[in-house]
Amino acid sequence: MQEDAQKQLSESVDLMQQVYETLVNFVVGYSFQLLGAVLVVIAGFIVGGWVSRALLRAQEKRDVDVTLRQFIASAVRIVVITLFLIVALSQLGISITPLIAAIGGLAVGASFAIQGPVSNYGAGLVIILTRMFRVGDTVSVLGCSGLVEDINLATTVLRAEDGEEIVIPNKHIVGEIHRNSFANRIIDGQVGIAYGSDPERAIVVIGDAIARVEGIAAQPVPQIGIAAFGDSSINIDYRVWVPTTRYYELLHKVNMHIFRDLRDSGIVIPFPQREIRVLQNPG
Repeated sequence: MQEDAQKQLSESVDLMQQVYETLVNFVVGYSFQLLGAVLVVIAGFIVGGWVSRALLRAQEKRDVDVTLRQFIASAVRIVVITLFLIVALSQLGISITPLIAAIGGLAVGASFAIQGPVSNYGAGLVIILTRMFRVGDTVSVLGCSGLVEDINLATTVLRAEDGEEIVIPNKHIVGEIHRNSFANRIIDGQVGIAYGSDPERAIVVIGDAIARVEGIAAQPVPQIGIAAFGDSSINIDYRVWVPTTRYYELLHKVNMHIFRDLRDSGIVIPFPQREIRVLQNPG
């Protein structure tokens, strides 16, 4: 028993000695390479950050869109860091060819599983590079409307007047018809007046009512005119531009001012008339 214990102890000591020698040989043989690789990686992050900031400053001077310049700066930073990582791996004597092949194989396999996110990223790239719209524009798409608050590779975030956050996957925007009214939104209203009223006076009254509402955009100038001749009224359209963040507030004020001014001016807004015919079978 004692001999077996001594034998096991001797084997353990030999194993620890072998591990120790292996570690010492590794440190002696690769310490400088490891140190060099670490320094290369650190330099990559420093250089990548410096290049990214320099690009941001250069694009700010050229008044490049905020979203586009941030995307370009981030992409260049990633490319620079990746190049330094490749140099660090080669410093350790690691061949990157099998690694690249493995990454390519994984990418092909993963692409089938993540087609949805990938299509969103592709669409986001198209939106950013083509500058379809920018942060601060007012966009209407797929029945949703709001101020563009953020554009990233996966989604576009709209902010409605009541504070609602609308998140739209980018693949649902590219290829769809969308309206961009920039920082403003249009009030497109209509009111009918009786045929016995003077439409020219009604147009003047509506224009004065709109002009008294604070917050209406000066440009484009409000448009007012006869839109159609209805069965029981002359229909007058009015188109007014207002800030998107105050759309419903100003819509309600404009309509109330128009109603009160038309009433006080003696211009009649007729009740819709319908003619009903009763047909009787002689038989």
